[in-house]
Amino acid sequence: MDVSTTSSSYELWMPPANQVSVGQDAFIRNTGAQTLTVKTYGGNSTIITVASGVAKYIYLTNNSTTYGTWANVQFGAGTSAADAATLAGAGLLAVGSTLNQSHPVSSIIANQTFVDGDRAKTYIWTGGTASATLPLATSIGNNWFFLVKNSGSGTLTINGNSGELIDGASTKDFNPNESAFIVCTGTTFVTVGFGVSTDFAFSALTKTVTTGTYTLTANEASNTIQIYNGTLSGNVTIIVPPIVNLYVISNQCSAGIFTLTVSTGIGGGATATVPASGQATLICDGTNLLNANTAIAGGTAISLVNGTAASPSLNFASETNTGIYRPGSSRFGISVGGSLIADFTTSGLAITGTGNFTGGISGGTF
Repeated sequence: MDVSTTSSSYELWMPPANQVSVGQDAFIRNTGAQTLTVKTYGGNSTIITVASGVAKYIYLTNNSTTYGTWANVQFGAGTSAADAATLAGAGLLAVGSTLNQSHPVSSIIANQTFVDGDRAKTYIWTGGTASATLPLATSIGNNWFFLVKNSGSGTLTINGNSGELIDGASTKDFNPNESAFIVCTGTTFVTVGFGVSTDFAFSALTKTVTTGTYTLTANEASNTIQIYNGTLSGNVTIIVPPIVNLYVISNQCSAGIFTLTVSTGIGGGATATVPASGQATLICDGTNLLNANTAIAGGTAISLVNGTAASPSLNFASETNTGIYRPGSSRFGISVGGSLIADFTTSGLAITGTGNFTGGISGGTF
């Protein structure tokens, strides 16, 4: 039956239970604006309340008394919390009677391989340089995804599995503070929303140093401008993360005979020495620190990589194997066409090949 209520005070009473059979039933739908109350015979006790827009089915289970015992089933606008919990899965969480997005946070373990069960998770890396491997795209299929955030101090490299690609390449580097969704197409992987903070304002680090090696933390290394002060009692080396970056270094130390050098700490990598009261703009390529200054400012010296005879440190655009380089300790070499022609050492000058020298004598009468 359809019941339209105009007042919440109205009630619907069922007939005497002992005058009908067990199984007697009624289907009641509230089409009105007010909640309807259904009671046993004579209004003795409430069987159900029916909210606006809801339908309920009641049936008699015991008719031994006038009022009887009634049971009910609800239809209509109701929502089952149990259904939400049943539907919850990867990326979905039941909160009460509703389904909500869920991206549980986990830590990346170096050299781990992600699996199908990592769907919709958020992975955060907090260590140094490391790598991890994606699952096979052909195994997990289209629409699999997860999130990656590098909160560490070094580059996190995400590798494709068995030759599969990510963003068209075999690997994808996440530098500190970079993050993205990684989505599977069924045959390959793509990143969505890849990038760093949109706040491009420079920040500055002021750090006191005296002697020895100082390895910058991730927060310290994130400062583009770095100012070092203090009275040096020995040579100082600043270790920055081995990632592509740019630094503006100011050496405000009372240095005396000691030096301040910036390095990635990787053996064989070029370092940059910034003299006292000097500044330098340094480019890190992940291994080497290269001085980007095109003009000497504030007394800053230009530091070159050692170079070779075939690839001198300072060469010519039209002839890159001709120029100057450092053949070894306390040596200054001139290369022509890829060959060491002049080698200056603390002992003197060594010339390779034939030399023509033109000279004259100017003097008085003998």
